[in-house]
Amino acid sequence: MHNVIVTGASRGLGFGIAKALVASGFHIIAVARHQGDRLAAAIEATAAEDQGRISFQACDLSDIPALQGLVKTIRSRHGPIYGLVNNAGIGTPGVLANMKDGDIEHLVRLNVTVPLTLTKYVVRSMLTERQGRIVNISSVVALAGYSGLSAYSATKASLIGFTRSLAREVGQLGITVNAVAPGFVDTEMTRGIDELQREKIERRSALKRMPETADIANIVDYLFSEKARNITGTVMTVDAGNIA
Repeated sequence: MHNVIVTGASRGLGFGIAKALVASGFHIIAVARHQGDRLAAAIEATAAEDQGRISFQACDLSDIPALQGLVKTIRSRHGPIYGLVNNAGIGTPGVLANMKDGDIEHLVRLNVTVPLTLTKYVVRSMLTERQGRIVNISSVVALAGYSGLSAYSATKASLIGFTRSLAREVGQLGITVNAVAPGFVDTEMTRGIDELQREKIERRSALKRMPETADIANIVDYLFSEKARNITGTVMTVDAGNIA
């Protein structure tokens, strides 16, 4: 059973991704600060199944120096790491001119420095095994922009450049690297969107709706499947046609 790390897996999109990959037979190491009731229930449920299962690993990802130890602990407990989903992040909104320097720094730390550093240590395990799958969760705002999210958009755009370059670095060793760019999805991160903004987003979409967590989770699951073995360095947009 292949081991896959999913960051920010205790809720929202990360939790949905974890459940989709478990259903495909993977062993998910769910990384988050706190386990939470939903994840605890999912861990208990999968423990009795023959297919995939979930394990929890507590970590404050903002503690950059701790990331090397995190990967070492996971490898010693569970063995080689096959996959990584860099999902954890924050969506701090704000007009750039009014944002606090500390908020910008925190945003870059969580959304850029953490996934790059974590991937650095995880990919070493993959290089040894000469196989692996990495999926970075970006956003459609990195491609089209959105007023009030310039700093956030910059962090998500960086993941796209990271994805494309890393795919070339590790491709010859059998490792694929892709990004998924969700549109506005009904998760904790977008609960602050009011009804008028929601209706505007839906009207802009070709399908006149917002994607759901399961839609993004299914794409990640596909990228981990054998059907996607020759897909790397790509950005897959799941936004109901919002930027079509």
